Amino acid sequence: MSGLRVIPSWRSGRERLYVCGTDGRNVAWYDREAGRVHLFSEDLRQDVLEALGPFLTGPVTVGPPPVPTAAELARLALHPDDDLAPNRPGEALLIALDRDPGPAHRLRTDPRRRDLTAEQTAGEALDGLEGGGWRTLHSVPLPGGDRIHHLVIGPGGLFAVCALAARRQRILVTDPMVTLGRRAPRPLLRRVRADAARASYALTAEVRPVLLLVEPGRLEVTAPLREVRVLTETDVPGFARLGGVLKPADVEALYAMARDRRTWGRV
Repeated sequence: MSGLRVIPSWRSGRERLYVCGTDGRNVAWYDREAGRVHLFSEDLRQDVLEALGPFLTGPVTVGPPPVPTAAELARLALHPDDDLAPNRPGEALLIALDRDPGPAHRLRTDPRRRDLTAEQTAGEALDGLEGGGWRTLHSVPLPGGDRIHHLVIGPGGLFAVCALAARRQRILVTDPMVTLGRRAPRPLLRRVRADAARASYALTAEVRPVLLLVEPGRLEVTAPLREVRVLTETDVPGFARLGGVLKPADVEALYAMARDRRTWGRV
């Protein structure tokens, strides 16, 4: 078979090179990180390897695609409208600002844009954990108009993360109150715990609450906190060192359940 084309693509944060025939159908794909060429037809082995020749970066294993797991089958059956995986950090705020950008003559920045920047910064840091076997969902919708800013699932367990814009401000945490600069204290830790409790109910697994402060000035915590972790975005890489709670198959199964919008309809 001649005329094979190689088309690069990204899937779940990993590069794949798809080999397509003249009719546009995939006949193989190459996972560069795993060093494996997955063939859909053994008859095309030599043609596929010749097409991929300029892209191969070392020894490769050649064989049929792996048998899909239960989590992968669930994902394949998920309707695109119910799939939360494509959500961007701050997805709900992006939609709200697109629908109602607010007056153009504002003297002060729309607070929604400050919150959006915080969620995007936190989301980018959390997405960076994927190489360590972690999965992150952003802007998970809950009944009543609430949402979980970020849901993180990985070897160290499950975490419901609330991002808080705190640029250069002093943060005082006195459970359950959080004081941001000179503003009035707010019971934010109560909300963070409630989000985690709702996620635990939906996923039938323990979800731990996290308050993630984005670019804070000075952080003061007056006493040990019950259950809640208070972190900054620079602390996020430490998540990659947590482990011993979930196996990779468990991570994928919980991620498949969490990305389904219908999972969150009754919490």
